[in-house]
Order: sequence, then C-alpha cells, then structure tokens
Amino acid sequence: MRIGIAADHAGVSLKNVVVEAVRMWGHEVIDLGGDDPTVPDDYPDRALALGRAVAGGQCARGVLICGSGVGASVAANKITRVRAGLCHDSYSAHQGVEHDNMNVLCLGSRVIGPALALELVHTFLGANFSGEERHVRRLAKVEQIERTRGAE
Repeated sequence: MRIGIAADHAGVSLKNVVVEAVRMWGHEVIDLGGDDPTVPDDYPDRALALGRAVAGGQCARGVLICGSGVGASVAANKITRVRAGLCHDSYSAHQGVEHDNMNVLCLGSRVIGPALALELVHTFLGANFSGEERHVRRLAKVEQIERTRGAE
C-alpha cells in the first residue's frame, strides 16, 4: 500500500520513526515533508499536501503528525474526500477505518511516544472498511454534509 506521511516541525522526529517502520512493513512511503524540527512549519501546509495526495489517489492512506494532533486533524478534514481521525488508542485506530472509512490517521507527537505511535499506525494500516449497511449509510450522510458543507 502507498502511504503518505507528513508532519509539522513538532512531529518531525516521530515522522522519521514512522516512515522507517512503514517501509519495513513493506509499504511504499510518500514523504510529504516536515524535515527540520528547528524550523517552524505550519501544520495546515502539511495537512493540505497530505490531504490532496490521499484525496487524489496518489496515496491509499495517510499519517499526519503535529504536536497535539488536533490542528492536523482539523485542517485535514477540510479537504474533500479526506476522513481524518485523531487517535491515541488502538481501538479508535482500527474502528475509525472499519466503521468510518478513515483514510488519514492523525497523531500528537507531544501526547504519545514512538512505541504507541507505531502500534497505532500498524493497527490503522491493517484495518479495512467493513462495508456493513449501517456504516455505508452513515458514511453517505457524512458525504452529503461534505457536499453541502453543512449549509441548510
């Protein structure tokens, strides 16, 4: 699977660990930046690059890292066809894919350490959307909100 990975300056160190592991697990990695932890780097820029790569089909899934994971998640979810989830536990990392067809995993590098991050990424990459009627129905409702941008 082709996986896009990006981080702002706060997530560079964790991104490097994740990139190495994902390659070791046999996936192709598209590194979408965040290369110097000493140079401030705005998370919306990384979210846009990663989100476009996932939404455009260049990557099957993405991992996006910032200090808390919150800003990255907020920004990524503004991109059409991106379903980003901030996960700091294994249940959410697989359930987000299985039930919600999550395609971007957001992580907070100042919240979790490398061991948990790798567990979450591995769990996320190993999960598949269930296709169950209730999940398909709910996803269709989410996509309707996306099409109308919540306008009433």
